[in-house]
Amino acid sequence: MTLSPNNEAARTLKHDGIRVGEIIAYRAWRVIVSWWLRKGDDLLHSVLMQDYVWHPDKPASGDVRTHGIYSFRHVIRSKEDYGYTSGRNGPLLYGKVKIWGEIIEHEAGYRSEFGKIVSLDYGAPELLDKFSKIYGLASFDLGSVWRGASDNDPASPN
Repeated sequence: MTLSPNNEAARTLKHDGIRVGEIIAYRAWRVIVSWWLRKGDDLLHSVLMQDYVWHPDKPASGDVRTHGIYSFRHVIRSKEDYGYTSGRNGPLLYGKVKIWGEIIEHEAGYRSEFGKIVSLDYGAPELLDKFSKIYGLASFDLGSVWRGASDNDPASPN
């Protein structure tokens, strides 16, 4: 925001920054599956930052001046929504993330200092079940939730 040099009132105000509680946003995580020469694991990984792992017992973190934890303002449910066109292997899981700390708002979402997975809502059912247990998240019957659900449907986990 640019202040006009003629705005005397604005210059006298002390700026403490904007303070908000945690924000719920949306993102995807990559699952590493075992095959030939590649060993899988039981952790979720960043989609684009190949070596970044989201651990179940601690928040993800990053310096917002360089990368930070990226998330979207609106629900994403596909590689196309995510902008994932890379040739990297592995299925994606989609869900909600709680973000806090220093947060930079962008047109499509946020870049935050901290993030913690709060739900896994969309993806292969067997992987959703497996990783919901690993990360201590609530599981539910995905078939009944996702059939016909929309962003405005109160039954939708979004």
